[in-house]
Amino acid sequence: MSDSEIVLLGTGSPLPDPNRAGPSTLVRGGSSILLCDAGRGVVMRLAAVGVIPPFLSAVLLTHLHSDHISDLNDIITTHWVMSGEPAPLHIYGPVGTRTVVNGILEMLQPDINYRLTHHDDLSVGPQVEVHEMAAGDRFSVGEFEVSVGASDHRPVEPTVAYRCERLGASIVLGGDGVPCASLDDLLVGADAYVQTVIREDLVKLVPRQRFQDILDYHSTVGQAADTAQRAGVRILVLTHYVPAPPLGQYDEWRSLATGFTGHLVVGDDLTAVTVAARG
Repeated sequence: MSDSEIVLLGTGSPLPDPNRAGPSTLVRGGSSILLCDAGRGVVMRLAAVGVIPPFLSAVLLTHLHSDHISDLNDIITTHWVMSGEPAPLHIYGPVGTRTVVNGILEMLQPDINYRLTHHDDLSVGPQVEVHEMAAGDRFSVGEFEVSVGASDHRPVEPTVAYRCERLGASIVLGGDGVPCASLDDLLVGADAYVQTVIREDLVKLVPRQRFQDILDYHSTVGQAADTAQRAGVRILVLTHYVPAPPLGQYDEWRSLATGFTGHLVVGDDLTAVTVAARG
């Protein structure tokens, strides 16, 4: 296809929700398929849109919070056992990603040994290639050119955002975090921007410090809208809602994005957004 597509695979949060998988977003165009983050239930959501892990061109991790990587082990295992022959799974992420992936592979070692012993057509274990990224890095994945920018999710650091460009169109995957100059720079003139958001007004009603603590390192709906407007973004896609609204009931969320004059998308899991090619 000439156009690219964003699919909200998982729009949930660390709070278990039967209707929402954990944070994960698919970006695909032509023969290239990128998975951004790998939250709870990601492989099931991939299957729902006709993608199995061996089809992935790469996995992009914005940061190493558990809700964004909880099912990375499932991606690694399923990519391995469903591939017809040994094939590398490329994982891009911030510094620390290699340590996490090595830990996952160590955890999986009994399973890997069982499968190698039992299946004659499996001769090697999972082939995982980790690429640790920093702000300013650029790399190519299939038809996409990807630029890396710093995001601000402190005290979680380092954290990164990705700008994925194909056929003149650009999609920025912001991950978690609050507005910052480096994200503004990455976003300038982007066609679409995917951003985690919280409802500050609702979070403040929860009488528990652990909930109050999330207010200072996540964008509110209004902040995401203002960030998109400053950069001239055409499409703002909100995801990873905290607290998650009932399915399909987003009018209040939309009303908080008054600073944005482009096309606003607030959707359930598996919501798809087309980003038209410009080339």
